[in-house]
Amino acid sequence: MISQAEALQLIRVKLSDSRWRHSLGVAMTAQGLARQHGENPDQAYLAGILHDYARDLPESELLALARCHNLIEDEVEVLVPDLLHARVGSWALRRELGIDDEDLLAAVEYHTLGSEKMSKLAKIIFLADMIEPGRRPYPGLENLRRLCSADLDKAMLVGLESTISHCLERGRLLHPLTVRARNAFLLACQSRTPRM
Repeated sequence: MISQAEALQLIRVKLSDSRWRHSLGVAMTAQGLARQHGENPDQAYLAGILHDYARDLPESELLALARCHNLIEDEVEVLVPDLLHARVGSWALRRELGIDDEDLLAAVEYHTLGSEKMSKLAKIIFLADMIEPGRRPYPGLENLRRLCSADLDKAMLVGLESTISHCLERGRLLHPLTVRARNAFLLACQSRTPRM
């Protein structure tokens, strides 16, 4: 497994300055959330550093890699190739760096679109990506930060709904995985709420 120091060095040269700072923010935020929620903080930090491994690849390269390795799950990804950076990143981490930590790879894969089957680490990386200190303020950010400390599933629901609202407001396509993930977290949260 790659060390944190090796990952930091690798990502420093692979990403733009702003993406590098973002990755550091995600790593530190993920580490803190992991401590709060009983997960491995070192694994969360590493996943945070590596989560945008393929983010700075050109759209044409993302699409070519995804097509070549059968990584495309929906036509939306062909129309909006940037959505592929998470899945391509997970694939590339396994292939290029030999990372075989399935939980870490899944956390990288799901950090953009979400999934119905997210581990606690995957939730932490998804949320850390949304709330890291360098994020520009957006409606609901402070509430989401509070929820992340209290309840990861409720935070996921709010985070996914924020993502969907953002896409709707800008007339962007919605990915079915994000919609399914939102519905799964909604049902999970409702099942824990006592009915009157």
